[in-house]
Amino acid sequence: MNDMTASTDKRRGQAIAGVLSGVLVFAVLVAVFVLVRKDPDDTPVPTAAPTSMAPESFDQEPVVTTGSGTLTEMVIKERIPGTGPVVKTGQTVSVNYKLIGYTSGEVIDSSWKNGKGEPISFEIGVGKLIQGWDKGIPGQKVGSRIQLDVPAALAYGPERGDLRFVVDILSAQ
Repeated sequence: MNDMTASTDKRRGQAIAGVLSGVLVFAVLVAVFVLVRKDPDDTPVPTAAPTSMAPESFDQEPVVTTGSGTLTEMVIKERIPGTGPVVKTGQTVSVNYKLIGYTSGEVIDSSWKNGKGEPISFEIGVGKLIQGWDKGIPGQKVGSRIQLDVPAALAYGPERGDLRFVVDILSAQ
């Protein structure tokens, strides 16, 4: 009979331990719920707007904004610094570009089609292109994205006006 009493005592102890474990799990769940639940008096805290835009990338069509006034000289602005070799006069360069009217913002031409660049290639600095490109691209590094603000006199003349190009220099050979 001692074996039976020991067995019954063991089962009773296991049953009590099981009940206590269940009660403990329930108490923990209630505590978590109470601590995590949102207080009805909570008001959302405003978050600050992002202070800068994501960096530009050759994988994305450039955003080109308008200029103001009239250009009297060409202005070159580096938007993405290149790390490749310097472009030399007479080399064939491969580029993506976007052209807008300087003050109108009207897209005049672009190698970007359906959000994807379709590069063009040409010989630079030998009089086959507008003077703004022949003067503005040599000296830049491959891998650069530059903005060329070209006065009408170095572009297509007064009928087309001042122009703004954004040019991705992909290669030079």
